[in-house]
Amino acid sequence: MIIGKGVPAEALKAYKVGDINVFLASANGKGNLDSLHYKNMKVTFQKPMHLRKFVLPSNITLQPGEIYSVEKQDQSQTNLSKLNIFRYVNLNVTPIDSLKGSDSLNVAIDAAFDIPLESEFEVDVSSKSNSFIGPGMTFGVSKKNLFGAGEILSVKLNGSYEWQTGKKVKGAKSSLLNSYELGINGTLTFPRLLVPRFIKHNRKYGAKTYFQLGADLMNRPHYFRMLSFNASANYDFQTSSSSYHTLTPVKLVYNKLLNTTSSFDKTLEENQAIALSFKNQFIPTTGYTYTFDRSFGKNQNNRIFWQTSATSAGNILAGIMDLAGKKGQKELFGNQFSQFVKGTTELKYYRRLWGDNWLASRFMVGAGHAYGNSKVMPYSEQFYIGGANSIRAFTIRSLGPGSYRPDADKANGYFDQTGDFKLEANVEFRFKIMGSLHGAIFMDAGNIWLLKNDPQRPGGKLELKTFGKDIALGTGFGLRYDISYIVLRADLGIGLHAPYENPDKPHYYNMSSFKNSLGFHLAIGYPF
Repeated sequence: MIIGKGVPAEALKAYKVGDINVFLASANGKGNLDSLHYKNMKVTFQKPMHLRKFVLPSNITLQPGEIYSVEKQDQSQTNLSKLNIFRYVNLNVTPIDSLKGSDSLNVAIDAAFDIPLESEFEVDVSSKSNSFIGPGMTFGVSKKNLFGAGEILSVKLNGSYEWQTGKKVKGAKSSLLNSYELGINGTLTFPRLLVPRFIKHNRKYGAKTYFQLGADLMNRPHYFRMLSFNASANYDFQTSSSSYHTLTPVKLVYNKLLNTTSSFDKTLEENQAIALSFKNQFIPTTGYTYTFDRSFGKNQNNRIFWQTSATSAGNILAGIMDLAGKKGQKELFGNQFSQFVKGTTELKYYRRLWGDNWLASRFMVGAGHAYGNSKVMPYSEQFYIGGANSIRAFTIRSLGPGSYRPDADKANGYFDQTGDFKLEANVEFRFKIMGSLHGAIFMDAGNIWLLKNDPQRPGGKLELKTFGKDIALGTGFGLRYDISYIVLRADLGIGLHAPYENPDKPHYYNMSSFKNSLGFHLAIGYPF
């Protein structure tokens, strides 16, 4: 960059930060005025002020005597807004016109506290690609600025009821698969990293620490009723404008089957791997997720997104017990705990071709391995494929593992269609039709596999000689109505190749009929 000719001398002058004055109004705008000094700033406020002393100095990055920086000005205002305790935050500097002969800019910050208690009520109706439909409800209450430094305590109650249309229980009027779920979850969020002071971290980007505690009751009337408890501690932080990190040092989940039906018991007896994954157990995990999200190109229209996560379960606990001399099967509070490692990586690439025409693509791979204290991963940690956001020619949990296919008369065969390894690729050409109506032509491919042989699911193991045939392939087209804040989507998938064999169609195109190769999905949002 070259400075143009004729620039006024005042515009080239380097100004310094002068006095910093902060005014804090109460939530109702009432209260007696008082003032105090925090390090290098004067704070005037309406009583009472529920704010800890370190909050303002640690979030206002401007410092008296330093060269004035617009970047630090914007960062200070952003930091205060992200605390979620102010209704508004205004930052002003003394106009240059009144500073002739002066090299300082005085800073005035004006903010008003928000109402500390907030509630929300949400009702929705969901329709899923596996023919499930039903209403749901969520009610939540949040207490802001709990300890005077931007902490938020949230408690949510949720409930839902779903039934699968078109399938009935023999001799009954109810649907074959219906369910309800009830839950309560609490989250305590701190707008900073709760780490020892000797650990330095960049305050330029947002960070938070949150603790979660919850319980959920899931009821499948014709199969089982299960109670799940969960507790976790998490850190979210950034190290650059495009790098995001989530660290979960501890997460503990406990699943307990309260009761099961004879039909479900029969399924477990026939498949011991599924039975072990549903067993009452603790799931103590440690996890880390890295996300890279950056826009690029001439007008920053193109985008690349990469997310990788790793999870380790039970290894620290098993190591402690090994050191204590505990050998063989290990238990926590009288129940077995899981031991496994799991990792996933997903890459998305969006390219603007011309105008409002895009090429979007995604590649995803994931693998998990149970060992030591476990023979299989918990059912909730296993992979599945198919559906509105996956391979759209096939319904959810209707593929794999490998070339395995449950018997047609096995109503609950979808329980078997999970795996330890997942591979999926999607590509989609998105184009504008007219106004807010857009279209898409897509192709999806992938499958799930087992890493260990399971006699109950022949053809399910990942093997090089059958890998190509095991890849399910589908194409199709869709319509999307984009109304800015929400996208309504309808996709029609057309199957080209299924991983299971069809004696009547021995070639690559092995769909039994064109009608049976179709998968129609209604959804909200883009598939990826």
